[in-house]
Amino acid sequence: MTIANSEGFLSVGSCLPCTPEEEKEIVLELTRVAEANQKEGDLYYVVSQRWWRDWQEYVGLDSFSENSSQGNLSALPRPGKIDNSKLVLNGIDAEGIELDLQRNLQEGEDYTLVPHEVWKKLFEWYKGGPELPRKVISEGIIVKEFRVEVYPLCLKLTDARDNSQRTIRISRKATVRELYKTVCTLLELEQSKACIWDYYEKSKNHILNSFDQTLEEAQLQMDQEILLEVQPDELWPSSFDTNTTGNEFALVPLEPSRSSITIAGGPTLSNGYATGFGTHLLQGNSFSLPLRDAEDGHDSLNNGAKVDGRGLTGLHNLGNTCFMNSAIQCLVHTAPLVEYFLKDSSEEINRENPLGMQGELAIAFGELLRKLWASGRTSIAPRAFKAKLARFAPQFSGYNQHDSQELLAFLLDGLHEDLNRVRNKPYIETKDADGRPDEEFADECWKNHKARNDSIIVDFCQGQYKSTLVCPVCSKVSVTFDPFMYLSLPLPSTVTRMMTVTVFSGDGSALPMPFTVTVPKHGCCKDLIRALSTSCCLKSSEALLLAEVYDHRIYRYLENPFESLSSVKDEEHIVAYRVPINHDKLLRLEIMHRKTDRFLSEPQFNVHRKLIGTPLVTYLAKDSRTGADIHAAVSTMLAPLLRAKAFPPTNRAKICKENGCGPSLDAIVLTENGTCSSGKDLSTSIMESEEIANGLPSLQLALTDEKGASRTSIVTDYSMLSGSCVRVLMDWSDREHESYDFSFLVDLPEVFKSGFMLKKTHQEAVTLFSCLETFLKEEPLGPDDMWYCPSCKEHRQATKKLDLWRLPEILVVHLKRFSFSRYLKNKLDTFVNFPVHNLDLSKYVKHRAVAPHSYVYKLYAISNHYGGLGGGHYTAYAKLIDEDSWYHFDDSHVSPVNEDEIKTSAAYLLFYRLVEVDSKMNLEETSSSNSPSC
Repeated sequence: MTIANSEGFLSVGSCLPCTPEEEKEIVLELTRVAEANQKEGDLYYVVSQRWWRDWQEYVGLDSFSENSSQGNLSALPRPGKIDNSKLVLNGIDAEGIELDLQRNLQEGEDYTLVPHEVWKKLFEWYKGGPELPRKVISEGIIVKEFRVEVYPLCLKLTDARDNSQRTIRISRKATVRELYKTVCTLLELEQSKACIWDYYEKSKNHILNSFDQTLEEAQLQMDQEILLEVQPDELWPSSFDTNTTGNEFALVPLEPSRSSITIAGGPTLSNGYATGFGTHLLQGNSFSLPLRDAEDGHDSLNNGAKVDGRGLTGLHNLGNTCFMNSAIQCLVHTAPLVEYFLKDSSEEINRENPLGMQGELAIAFGELLRKLWASGRTSIAPRAFKAKLARFAPQFSGYNQHDSQELLAFLLDGLHEDLNRVRNKPYIETKDADGRPDEEFADECWKNHKARNDSIIVDFCQGQYKSTLVCPVCSKVSVTFDPFMYLSLPLPSTVTRMMTVTVFSGDGSALPMPFTVTVPKHGCCKDLIRALSTSCCLKSSEALLLAEVYDHRIYRYLENPFESLSSVKDEEHIVAYRVPINHDKLLRLEIMHRKTDRFLSEPQFNVHRKLIGTPLVTYLAKDSRTGADIHAAVSTMLAPLLRAKAFPPTNRAKICKENGCGPSLDAIVLTENGTCSSGKDLSTSIMESEEIANGLPSLQLALTDEKGASRTSIVTDYSMLSGSCVRVLMDWSDREHESYDFSFLVDLPEVFKSGFMLKKTHQEAVTLFSCLETFLKEEPLGPDDMWYCPSCKEHRQATKKLDLWRLPEILVVHLKRFSFSRYLKNKLDTFVNFPVHNLDLSKYVKHRAVAPHSYVYKLYAISNHYGGLGGGHYTAYAKLIDEDSWYHFDDSHVSPVNEDEIKTSAAYLLFYRLVEVDSKMNLEETSSSNSPSC
């Protein structure tokens, strides 16, 4: 039975249900319909990303597959059965009970999600499993979002009657009423006799009796304990409403628990250190808190050693919440925020701001900060804060790992809007600079910003930078002044690209030489030419001609200086030819090479030929169109490849003198069929005598096309030649290889070798200043960030230049270690050497105030990220506000650390505070003591 026809698709009589193209169209249409009609409660299925990628390649949906772009789908094997076994903890359950997923799986890397109808089709075609259904939930208060709940809530149920334990899996959006129903159904109990406690940290915190509240609102966390108590009717204080909502979020219970996953953290530590900061703010304050906090499910008096020092309280990991703990510890050790929230700031809470969270985020953060600065605690569980965060920022809900910088950005912006002193924001029309001085325009922009945004966050955490865009076509300049909350500094290797290009001489004066240069990642060909020109010491009379070599021929020339380098892939081979600066007025000569293999086939010898090596390019005067001119040029281009043993040194000197380091032109004679013979203009005796004298073979040349496929004889009279480019084909036999070292024309290096760069990334170390200079460096916009030029009336790939204009008192620096593209996710573990003291940014600030001003900062907190993408772990280093001691905050663990240990390659967010300079003398002393090096 025929499986594939000549077009690469399955025939009608195939044993398979659909062709690859049909499978693709069916899945795309079902996905489109499902996404267009998505609603709460819809089912999606978890599918192994490895299997899904194989299927995409098979049907032609994978952009990496060259076969898919050519329609040659039959060349790719059909995937086997769907295999999700590596996604689950416990293998396939014989009873069909829903399985536990491995923790920390990442969508797009470990799994993909497909709608229910798509899963049905895939299962029909391929079988396999196990099935891993997950429901769509609705999240968010301000903006509703649909999300697939890949990891439902896992609760550890303890039955007080016999202390037995079971694991319940249920949606975090399920209500408390649904939890009661699920538990009572599992244990065959009457709901009127059941009482379920929030049993976090094995402590009775409170009874779960708000039946319409979701479990997320009830602050239940992943893998936490709940306690079931059952009593006779006459002893029970109240009865429970058994009516269900009909909202079936409850999933299949597991009995008994089979998960070995535990929450990160562990036993709390005591550092025995006390500090007095904030004591005067806490005493007599209506915001002060008792030492015991049942809401947090933690009794500080009976959980290990006690910590009396304020600001040294750890945070429980509630299930992959180390990213949140790290960011919070840095914020709660920011002096202006501590002072602000330890006082009564209720008057500034803005409950009417439509851009805010009705003040709830600020209130929740303030409560958490005060708990962390209350004495007598070792660690607390930020359950209330996490529940509030999930309510207003659904992207941080659930129990997946997230980015501490993204959380920090949300917190700063959310706190600003909740505390914005501007109750009614005025409408302010944006104006252009219109040629006004930068100082005047910048002040106007800042004034307009403050008219709409005025909060503790703006006071201490916001600065201003200048952005300059220049159109590459009409040179139109656009200047704006914008506020910023933090500086996201790229590591130099993330905004630049290393490219290796082999440079060839266009006059036969030098051997090919590869050069590796650094260019802007979103640069264009002129950036590459500029970098190569410097590296190869290009003469003022020369230019570089870029070309891509593919299959031993020139596939294309990169002659447009504005062509984006994104069109050049890492695996390609790029060459640059050194040519005369006026080459556009000359005749281009391309020289391709072909291997000649002679083999005996009765009754005569046959010849097999194929293209080899790298083409050479040179230029001739437009009136130099004779066969002799072409032969002379070819000989000259081959001159650097001459082997020393091919002829005596005396003859070599003669050849160099007469032919510009090329072989003797008199030795080259070709007949109509391209074979060596006597020519009309040169006698056989002269040719033979020169060959003997020079010891060189006659060159076998012929005209050809751009693919090197055709072969046309070269005659001595070549005056009828027309066009701007001539292509010749040179045959290489053993005789030519004996005279010329052809190895210089083979094995071109790729544009980029990932292995080489990977080693370099781990070894190189950069300074914070080099990251800042990379951020401030002029660079072209990316292809996806085209700027609309008001002068050209078109979108242009403009160049962009950023400058710091004014800096805040609290400066947050984000080191962009994570890079994401459509096909690649990467983390850079490069060590960035940053100052702990005396970070002087004065020379980078373009705004010159009337009075001298210093921008010298000192470090007070760091958010660290260890490990790779998806998983990994966040911690924080922070210095207590009123003394110089540093501490390590690793979830609930708090321990002292030496200052010389805080600089690591894990540093991700750096928190600096401006150093007060009281006099010009102090300013000069500080500046002189600070070196640009770290």
